[in-house]
Amino acid sequence: MRAGTIERLRRHPVKSLLGEDVQESAVDGRGLAGDRARALLDLTTGRIASAKHPRLWAGLLGYRAAAALGGEVTITGPDGQRVADDAELSEAIGRKVALIDERPPGAAVERSVPEEVLAQGIDTEVDFTVNELGRAAPDGGFFDFAPLHLITTSTLEAVATEAERYRPNLVIRTEGAGYVENAWVGREVTIGPTLRLRIVAPSPRCAVPTLRHGDLPRHPDALRTPATHNRLVPLDGMPALPCAGVYATVLTPGRIAVGDEVVVVN
Repeated sequence: MRAGTIERLRRHPVKSLLGEDVQESAVDGRGLAGDRARALLDLTTGRIASAKHPRLWAGLLGYRAAAALGGEVTITGPDGQRVADDAELSEAIGRKVALIDERPPGAAVERSVPEEVLAQGIDTEVDFTVNELGRAAPDGGFFDFAPLHLITTSTLEAVATEAERYRPNLVIRTEGAGYVENAWVGREVTIGPTLRLRIVAPSPRCAVPTLRHGDLPRHPDALRTPATHNRLVPLDGMPALPCAGVYATVLTPGRIAVGDEVVVVN
């Protein structure tokens, strides 16, 4: 079944920083080349810095990471100026961090309870959980769960928000009502001549989509709308959570480009 076409490809060279569009990319077990290949380690807690805990890390979404062909990553601040090193970034965000490129054993992030963030504000100390990274990404990288995140234009139109807020890798142009990708969970998808994926779970949403992203202002409905219209159980044993988009693992590596056809094969 033809599902749509690739409208945008996005990677985030440093977890929880703003990302960049690419026109084409290799894709393997670590996802889109260069995506979530680095992260900031909080030297106080030993955990990975993530805007999922906005009281501490919402400011990261003012910084942008770009990857060069050789793998070097450049970080620029809200003023557009390049950040020189860990010390400069630590001083700017008010916590000591180190840029790392290997996921430590047991690497975890703190995830504030999204509903409490909405109700009490991003500067309030609210409850949080500690979540291990990459449970469906055994090849490494700093992924919340799986190495690829897909979202459709149908879902973005239903929520009336920008793709950047959900931080997907693949934005797929689709027809029809929102959340069409829910029906792909458990199925295989081919993209372009060789890439083959398995859709493994809906993507539960945290407080991150509601936050300011660069020039994009705060947008609480980016969480409230799926909380009202698309609560799903992402994995067995979890409660129903607001979801938008789906996670995927890579069955057959390949290349992907904007304009490639997306086919759900079984």
